[in-house]
Amino acid sequence: MILLLQRVREARVDRRGEAGAPDEKLGSVGRGFLAFVCAEAGDTEETIGKAARKTARLRVFEDEAGRMNLSVKDVGGGVLAVSQFTLAADCMSGNRPSFSKGAAPEEAEKSYLRYVEALRGEGLPVETGSFGAHMLVALVNDGPATFWLKF
Repeated sequence: MILLLQRVREARVDRRGEAGAPDEKLGSVGRGFLAFVCAEAGDTEETIGKAARKTARLRVFEDEAGRMNLSVKDVGGGVLAVSQFTLAADCMSGNRPSFSKGAAPEEAEKSYLRYVEALRGEGLPVETGSFGAHMLVALVNDGPATFWLKF
């Protein structure tokens, strides 16, 4: 599993409307994380649990002294979890990315949903995008602070 966590003041994800239809709001969060989630082939329950625990406990929010010392739980923040298979892209050979390390769609969706449930099990409020949909993501990155985690 690969996570790209962005510390945000706010973030929102919409599903792009078809053929001129308006966009549909899927989820939003205030202070917290925008978590881009990529399932890889072979992710296990242990891997997914570790990813959720790390998300909940990573101390990258500022304390009263301005130091990164607090977790998203400590600051009462939430998580907007958005599936993003392109994090598995291998761009080192040629000009077209290879996604062979990514999980198959059925496996990836199950892993993504298990990650979301594991975050909720950590006591975090979680909103989501729509797996496999074309989405529009808007955010205000706080820092900027962005963290790439591979499990």
